[in-house]
Amino acid sequence: MANIIIISHYAKTLINFRSELIKEMIELGHNVTTLAPEKNYKSKINALGAKYIVYPLNRTGINPFDDLRTILSLMKIIRNLKPDIVFSYSTKPIIYGSLAAQISGVKNIYSMITGLGYVFVRKENRRSPLKNLVKLLYKIALKYNNVVFFQNPDDLNLLLRLRLIKDKNKTLILNGSGINLEKYYFAPLKEKSISFLLIARLIWDKGIYEYIEAARIIKKKYPNVSFLLLGPNEKNPCAIKKEYIKKWANKGIINYLGEKDDVRPYIANSSVFVLPSYREGIPRSILEAMAMGRPVITTNSPGCRETVEDGVNGFLVPIKDSKALADRMEKFILNPDLIKQMGNRSREIAEKRFDVYKVNRIILEHMGIKKTL
Repeated sequence: MANIIIISHYAKTLINFRSELIKEMIELGHNVTTLAPEKNYKSKINALGAKYIVYPLNRTGINPFDDLRTILSLMKIIRNLKPDIVFSYSTKPIIYGSLAAQISGVKNIYSMITGLGYVFVRKENRRSPLKNLVKLLYKIALKYNNVVFFQNPDDLNLLLRLRLIKDKNKTLILNGSGINLEKYYFAPLKEKSISFLLIARLIWDKGIYEYIEAARIIKKKYPNVSFLLLGPNEKNPCAIKKEYIKKWANKGIINYLGEKDDVRPYIANSSVFVLPSYREGIPRSILEAMAMGRPVITTNSPGCRETVEDGVNGFLVPIKDSKALADRMEKFILNPDLIKQMGNRSREIAEKRFDVYKVNRIILEHMGIKKTL
C-alpha cells in the first residue's frame, strides 16, 4: 500500500480533472492525500475517498515571501505524511512540490505539465526576469522528477531546447488529462438557430478578443447567430476586465453566462465549440465539447492542434486571426450539415484517443502503482 500525495494549484481541478485518477488509486488499495489552497473542499474530496489538506499558495503572485511560505508548508506536510509518491501539476505546485519532496527525502516524484502559462506564451516575456526565474526553478525542480508527463510535444520540445529537462527518457506525452465519456455524454443537436460557445477563464490568452471580433463580423451578416461566453473572472496579469465583458454583452455581441459548476447543459444547447487560444497543454474544454459531439474551431497552436483534425471534426485557424475565425464560423452557418457530421467525428476521436481511463492507465503504469494484495 502506497501513500500518495497529489498537489494542485486549485481545488476545483481535483474534482473536475483528477477525480477518476484519485478514485482509481484508492480502488487499487492506496492512500491518497490531496493538497490545494482553497478551503471548503474537504467534504467533496472526502467523498472521492481521499484526504484533503489546505496549504498556502498565491496562484498568480510573485511575492518571494509567499512562495517561501508555500515551500516550507509543503515540506512540513510531506515530512508528516511520509509519502511514497508525490504527484504535482501546474507551475507552482510542480516547482515547489518537487523541491519540497526532494528536500524531504521522497524517492518517487512526478509532475504533469498541463501548459506553460502566460510567462511562456507572451512574446514580451521572452527575456523578462520573471521568465528567467521560472526557467531556473523549473530546471532545478524537474531534475528530481522520475517522470515528467506532458500533454503535447511542443511543450516537451521547448523545455528540452531550453535545457530545462536533460533526459528525454524521463518524459512522456499523454493525451491530455482525458475525459470521462459517460459523464460527458453524446448530446444530439437540437433544432434551432446556430450558436457558438467559448468556455474559458477570462484571460486574453484564451483568444477571447479574437472571438469577440469574429462575432462582430458574423453578426453584421447573420444577426440571429448567437455567441456564448462562459467562464470565471481571473486575478491574472492577462485577465480581462469585467467592464469589457459587460460592454460586449450590453452591445449584444455575446451572451455572457458567468461561471458554472456544470458546463454540460450549455455544451448540449450549443452548435459549435470555439477556443482561439494562443497556447495550451491540451484544453479540457475542447475535450468536453468533443465528447458531447460538437465540432470545434481552435487555433493551430501547441495543445489545441492535438484535438482537431482540420476539416474532419472542426477547423484550425491561425493564432490571433479573427477574420480566419469568422470565415470558419461562416462555413458552419452556410453548411449546417457539417455541424452534425463533424460533431459525430469529434465524439469518435474522443472515444479513441481521450478516454480518461486509458490516460490514467498510462499514468499509473509509469508511477508503478498497482493493485495491492
